[in-house]
Parts: sequence; C-alpha cells; structure tokens
Amino acid sequence: MKGYHIAVVGATGATGTELLRVLERRNFPVATLRAIGSARSVGKSVPFREEPIPIEKLGDQSFNKIDIVFFSAGGDVSRNYIPIACQSDAIAIDKSSAFRMDPHVPLVIPEINAEDVGQNRGVIANPNCTTTVMLMALYPLHRVFGVRRVFATSFQAVSGSGARGIEELKRQVAAKGSQPAPELYPHPIAFNRFTGHIR
Repeated sequence: MKGYHIAVVGATGATGTELLRVLERRNFPVATLRAIGSARSVGKSVPFREEPIPIEKLGDQSFNKIDIVFFSAGGDVSRNYIPIACQSDAIAIDKSSAFRMDPHVPLVIPEINAEDVGQNRGVIANPNCTTTVMLMALYPLHRVFGVRRVFATSFQAVSGSGARGIEELKRQVAAKGSQPAPELYPHPIAFNRFTGHIR
C-alpha cells in the first residue's frame, strides 16, 4: 500500500492530538509525518508511533512534498494557509468552519457521502462536530422516510474550542469559587453555559 506524506497543522491542540491517535489506531499508511504548529509550539514534540515528532513552525514552505494536510488550527489559519497548501499540490482537509459554506468545497462525512471527496479542488471540509454526529443517526432515517426538516438543540463541550478551552475550564473548576479571570471565553465557563449558533 502506498504511504502518504502527511502534515498536521495544529498538531499540539486537542483536535490535532486526537487526529494523530486516529491515524495510529487506523494504521493509516503514513510515509512521513510533519507536525506543524505556531511559533510558541516550536521546540515541543508530539508522539506518533512511539517516536517524538518535532513541531515545525507554520510557514509558506510547510507543505512542500506533502500529499495530505489536516488543518485543525482555526478558521483564520485555514483561510490563510489552505491556498498555499493547494498551490503545493497537497489535498487540504479542514476541520474549521472556514470553507463549510463554500459551494465549491465538498462537505464530507465519510460514512454518508464519501464519494464527494472526488469532487474536491484541493480542499475538503468537515461539518461541525454536532452536525456530524446527528447526521450519522439521521441519514439512515432519511434514506427510508425522507427527512425534510430537523429542529435540534445541542449542548457543546468546551473541547470544541480546543486545548485552551479545556485548560481554562480546568483552572476555573480547580479555583473552587475564586474564579480566575476568563481568557478565552467572555465569561467564566466553569459551572456556566453560553448560548450561540453553529454552522
């Protein structure tokens, strides 16, 4: 089986870390792995197949000789660097919301519409995590009954905002009443809830 040259942008974050675990568990044919992060992550490493992979700083040359790039570092990073990855002939798989509404970018849940991957122009988007899980249950019903409309309420975990959200929640819970000032969220997240919209 052919091995692929893989890059993971946001390799030290919550999503990037889990992605590396999935590649390991699925025994994905990785020929080489490039772990990419922000300047503050350089000097760190991430484990992959029992080897430490050093973090490289994200830059214009990060995608040279790469086949597939997984982007899990937020919408701004995706918008700025996915065009560069595509110019390097890499396929970009984006976990952010940056390209979800682009009519030229396939929005793919492999268990439902894997064939749409072939319609990419260098970019493949993932739906919101809640949408993905919900559609995994709804799609079989849709095939049988033809679902026309869905009204849904979701309760999102702080992990949706990455490692920084998880750490902020841990700090606030550990403070036990003397809430540290919020950094990522506009208000304390511990013992609280926010409302909003998803795409």
